[in-house]
Amino acid sequence: MEDSLREGVFARKQIFCRAGLIAWSHRRRFQAGLELARGAAGGRLLDYGCGDGTFLAMLMATSHRPAVAVGVEIDDRLVADCRQRLGSQAGLEFIHVRELTAASHGGRYDAVFCMEVLEHVVEVERMLELFHRLLAPGGRLHISVPVETGLPLIVKQAARRVAGWRGLGDYPGTSPYSAGEMWRSLWPGSGQHIERPVHRHADGSAFYDHKGFNWRRLRRQVAERFELVATQASPVKWLTPGMASQVWLAARKGGDASAHEL
Repeated sequence: MEDSLREGVFARKQIFCRAGLIAWSHRRRFQAGLELARGAAGGRLLDYGCGDGTFLAMLMATSHRPAVAVGVEIDDRLVADCRQRLGSQAGLEFIHVRELTAASHGGRYDAVFCMEVLEHVVEVERMLELFHRLLAPGGRLHISVPVETGLPLIVKQAARRVAGWRGLGDYPGTSPYSAGEMWRSLWPGSGQHIERPVHRHADGSAFYDHKGFNWRRLRRQVAERFELVATQASPVKWLTPGMASQVWLAARKGGDASAHEL
């Protein structure tokens, strides 16, 4: 399986990155996801924004694999690549996002994962509505996003520039912050603390880069539609999210558990 993973366009820049810290951070994020996926053992799981399929390939090699795992992407080339490299594994399939409009996907999944995607999405509420429709009653939603506020932002901005200069990871460059924007990003609260620049893909669709993303605002949005179950720091679980590089949000469609930080 490792050879297939190494051929993934993102895996080469993440878990197999030549920069040890970058590789370690991404491996820890995936490991946290694998632990969270235990609740969907033997069930149906969907990974929205699956990239090169790294997470699902790792998951299907565990003892708590789901019966069905579906990877979803917006790029036909990524879908085709995942099918070619990983599609032979039983129970694992890859589809284009447009296929999710089919009624057969409504309420089908026991767990939906979305990793390192929502920080780039302009219409987050619309995406959360989709996840709600895809989940079965009582199904779990697991989201991982980067922490782009507080002290981690200062460390990341510096690390990204160095990594970009060295040609490592996914950081060829990064949007600059003014002194005022950086100051407001250190204590952002749970609202939108600075204006986020909107970028455009070749097809005209809008997206954000990392600048101005606030995980606390996303957590509030998730809690308005789902039952928020837990907030977990990554790559070191015992850190507070405000001191971590990533954060996992665990939520449920229905239920009565209370929110807490792990």
